[in-house]
Amino acid sequence: MSRAVQHADGLIRCPWPGEDPLYVAYHDTEWGVPEYDDRALYEKLILDGFQAGLSWITILRKRDNFRRAFDDFEPAKIARYTEKKMHALMQDAGIVRNRAKIEGTVKSAQAYLEIMEKSPGFSKLLWDYVDGKPKVNAFKTTATVPASTPLSVKISKDLSSRGFKFVGPTIVYAFMQATGMVNDHLVTCHCHAMCSGKQRARRLPTT
Repeated sequence: MSRAVQHADGLIRCPWPGEDPLYVAYHDTEWGVPEYDDRALYEKLILDGFQAGLSWITILRKRDNFRRAFDDFEPAKIARYTEKKMHALMQDAGIVRNRAKIEGTVKSAQAYLEIMEKSPGFSKLLWDYVDGKPKVNAFKTTATVPASTPLSVKISKDLSSRGFKFVGPTIVYAFMQATGMVNDHLVTCHCHAMCSGKQRARRLPTT
């Protein structure tokens, strides 16, 4: 099924969350809502890297575990992870235990810190690619939504050159969709119009 579907609550949604309450809530309240917070953007990029080869719902169900395991995705802490810490993460059944991706998370944190130190910030670096506001698409079916675009290829090359890992064009485009850099809700989805004029509320760190 590639067209938007009407749910029992009367709302029309993109087909991909199905009926899963967690996935529906993510679709309605997070996916496509513009995210401008530097740290939150880092977290989402890392989680999209962990998703590669898996479904997003798998990562979503483990997201709280990831946040606990990775110090709430604070780059300053992750950048200092030792071999002992990475070994401990490989024993953590609550996350996706992939050594290359765990090491990539550390390298990406180091690259993030360098950007934060030497430029106006990670958020500005990314959002400048779309002139600071979402690129609003008008797709009618999921079959017409691209897996990557020339812009995601460009951003992928930029991030890779700065030391980020697991930032291929497809991962970057999924990240752009999720963080609202592009609005790829189907045009008939109730979230399409809403996301264009919304900004995500900042999530308070866990204690």
